[in-house]
Amino acid sequence: MANKAIKYRIYPTTEQSIMFAKTFGCCRKVYNLMLADKIEGYKVTGKFPIVTPAKYKKDYPYLKEVDSLALANKQMDLQAAFRNTFSKSRKKNNGFPKFKFSIHLRN
Repeated sequence: MANKAIKYRIYPTTEQSIMFAKTFGCCRKVYNLMLADKIEGYKVTGKFPIVTPAKYKKDYPYLKEVDSLALANKQMDLQAAFRNTFSKSRKKNNGFPKFKFSIHLRN
């Protein structure tokens, strides 16, 4: 039996487009903040600190507007990036995690 693929195209409303943009932007911001704090913590203590998205909600109140699970997924993505970087069993080394830059959505 052959694999089949189905393509979908979505046409979000203006309100949904705004929410997507906010969510993607906040995810990028949280990822970059956590990565920066991990790097800074390593420079100070020699160990990578554990950081969570909740730490930033006081300084950046707009992070409360988006789904917290999206932000938690960015925390898991960063943990996986560090795990992959320092894993001895991985055949391919992806290098140290990089900062994320903004993307632009098409209208």
